[in-house]
Amino acid sequence: MDTGLGSAADVAARLRATGYLADDELATIVFLADRMQRPLLLEGEPGTGKTALAEALAATLDLPLVRLQCYEGIDATQALYDWDFPRQILHLRALEAAGAGSSAEEAEKSLYDERFLLARPVLAALQRAPAVLLVDEVDRADDEFEAFLLEVLSTWQVTIPELGTVSAATPPFVVLTSNRTRELHDALKRRCLYHWIDHPGLEREVEIVRSRAPEVSETLARQVVGVVQQLRHRDDLLKPPGVAETLDWARALHHLGTSDLDLATAAATLGALVKYREDADRVRQALDRMLTP
Repeated sequence: MDTGLGSAADVAARLRATGYLADDELATIVFLADRMQRPLLLEGEPGTGKTALAEALAATLDLPLVRLQCYEGIDATQALYDWDFPRQILHLRALEAAGAGSSAEEAEKSLYDERFLLARPVLAALQRAPAVLLVDEVDRADDEFEAFLLEVLSTWQVTIPELGTVSAATPPFVVLTSNRTRELHDALKRRCLYHWIDHPGLEREVEIVRSRAPEVSETLARQVVGVVQQLRHRDDLLKPPGVAETLDWARALHHLGTSDLDLATAAATLGALVKYREDADRVRQALDRMLTP
């Protein structure tokens, strides 16, 4: 697939135009995944921008984004296809009402037509290619689902017994994300190019806030990011804030007309920053030390 991505620098520039700031290593691995037509496996803590990268890629390449959200118990049916059973029943009733002279075998065969096929994300990505296929939080799925993904990613095709084989004319750009709640199998990792996305440093995170939320002043952005960076170094939070929470908190403070971060406003807006009551209590105490003169 000719996406027009000419170099790692081009990837970084085009992602930046969507508001996504990629460092040199990430831009390079994206460029290589595109050129080598290999899936890109991104691991990292929640909120570090893994899903956002796939969204930014789809935007900058002007391709449809097809998302498969993984969860415990997901199987190939949820990823591939299903048949629209209610429409099939209506079709049979219509045949009966019309007094069609078709045999039972012909009637049954007519049920398995593409018009009754419900394409799930993986099949949809193959049919709509070129596309960006996001397999989100693949670590939530089980070993059997990993094996299924490996087969699809190796052949870029799926077989529907009633219709035949569907192959992608152009392989989709595949991004898999993992929060590393469990280790993925080596076979899947070998099929992919790999990159670990870490939380950004202070200057890059300030730049991200200013890019994604330009209405937030630089002064407030620096104060917010400075607090968040300190909180991430704590080892007692159930869910340290990610970049998404930094952005939410900065925007919340801006909407309240905050120009200079103070303890009262910071404490009142913690719901944008932390998602557990225990974390809120600990962060509130930490803010008292950070923001009290």
